[in-house]
Amino acid sequence: MIRAALLLAAAGVASALYSDATYTNANPTTIAADPYVRWDVQTGAYWAYSTEGAEDGWLFGIYTSPDMATWSKVPGGAIKNETDSLVWAQDWFWAPECYYNEETGWYFLFYAGRYKEPKLVAEYFKYPDFEEASKIGVAVSRHPDGPFVNIEANPIDYYPFDPNYRDVNLIMDPPYLVPPATEEAGATAPNGTYIPSIDANVFFDDSGSIWLFFSRNAYRNWVWDDVFGEYVEESNIYAVQLDEAWWHDPDATTMPAVHQNFRDVYQGMPEDWVSSVNDSYPGPTRKDGWVAIVSSKLQPQVWENAHVHDYAASNGTLKNRRWSEGSTTIKRYDSSGNPVYFLTYSANNYESPDYGVGYAYASSVDGPYFKSDSNPILSQNPSREVYSTGHGSIIGAMGSDTELFYPHHARPSVNATRYLYNARLFVEPDSLYMGFGAEAGDLRWPHGVAPLTVAAAVASGNGSAGTTWTVSVESASGAAFNLSHPSNRLLAWVEGNNATAVEVEVVGGNVTVGGKPGGEVKVVYQRARANETEPWRNVSQAESIWSDWDVVATTLTT
Repeated sequence: MIRAALLLAAAGVASALYSDATYTNANPTTIAADPYVRWDVQTGAYWAYSTEGAEDGWLFGIYTSPDMATWSKVPGGAIKNETDSLVWAQDWFWAPECYYNEETGWYFLFYAGRYKEPKLVAEYFKYPDFEEASKIGVAVSRHPDGPFVNIEANPIDYYPFDPNYRDVNLIMDPPYLVPPATEEAGATAPNGTYIPSIDANVFFDDSGSIWLFFSRNAYRNWVWDDVFGEYVEESNIYAVQLDEAWWHDPDATTMPAVHQNFRDVYQGMPEDWVSSVNDSYPGPTRKDGWVAIVSSKLQPQVWENAHVHDYAASNGTLKNRRWSEGSTTIKRYDSSGNPVYFLTYSANNYESPDYGVGYAYASSVDGPYFKSDSNPILSQNPSREVYSTGHGSIIGAMGSDTELFYPHHARPSVNATRYLYNARLFVEPDSLYMGFGAEAGDLRWPHGVAPLTVAAAVASGNGSAGTTWTVSVESASGAAFNLSHPSNRLLAWVEGNNATAVEVEVVGGNVTVGGKPGGEVKVVYQRARANETEPWRNVSQAESIWSDWDVVATTLTT
């Protein structure tokens, strides 16, 4: 609580910290896939960026919240899908993540997108028909709600190359569902391929280095599995160090680029490599490096094998696949002062009930990483009607390093779209532990939300015909609650001798009293509860657990 008090004092808010408010991690209302959540000190609110949820003509949904539980949708989206935004990709805009530089005042939005036009595909992947040519882009804005504009009309300056990969796609037939039947047959394929990239996560090490973690898109990455005796198409998690010029550029006009330690490290490999297919499609000449972080080859785990036999199970319509993607990395120190890096990732198909979250740990940012034997640590729970849990981000309350949460997407049914859920996360470096708290019931909201304030202003009327007030509820940092959200409500009534003769109507934040009230109009802020015997409860707060607790309420006067 001391840290929370210091954070609130720095933000210029009152010292009352205690509240009995709760939230329920159920009945979702916020459509959000691959959510990235961050605390924004400029606005005093949490911001979520999502693959889905943008309006027509926009890319990536944006939501904001005072409590990381009740969200408001920002109109439009993150990037206007038009020429002025320097949009370079042609589809598959996935997994946005936003980072704020306090020194320069710029917000950076990293995301994945795919090229489809053959000439552009060949420019980054050599082959004009390269399957699923995805890259990482970066857009910037002065505001967390955008609009974001791409720094340049092209992806980041990075050409990841795998010189030792036998590109079995070159000896396969479209639609590339059936790989070679034996490892020996696959070994006849040419060596070398460029790596399609998705699910960017930027990690700022306290050493000063900047790292990009990303997923090697499963498409075109056929890996021989000795256990099953077959090729499986995999996505793996890799990392690469970035330069720092882009981060410190006061004008945000510098594109991120791979650090010189990783630039062109595979030049000359393999010896027989030809950089282009023909003169019409000049291919890339750079061959940048990377570090393998998570893959089945590095460390197999049985729970990640839910889809390795999908070809037979689907009567030949799906590929045999294995996923490791959607990573987030944090750094902690054990009791001896040694660094421990924790990396969460998602495995299995995002549409599958088997989709879940695991983690790995390392003593160095570039590994080696070791998967936990506790995996998966987050998975579906049919008893709660929560399915396909995965691809989230790690955020501390008010951006702190304590009281961690893992906002992630999940489905309320096996066929539903993805919504935003939130789980409390616990990390213990000494025991290399990462796990989640209770996910059901009435859950305590993050510290720093209280004390709440209530304000009211007359919107219309103020006479014998009736009066409408607009009522707002704000967090300690000034972020407004969405009173139309099904987890929030105002309860209003008239106290006095004439109370029964006056009708009171509440719609969101609008309180309308018909006629002239014969007493005071009382308004109380309530939160929805999982407890069926008391589905709504007044929110109370106090300066200390020993002082009197006050209901969050106001009195309206005419």
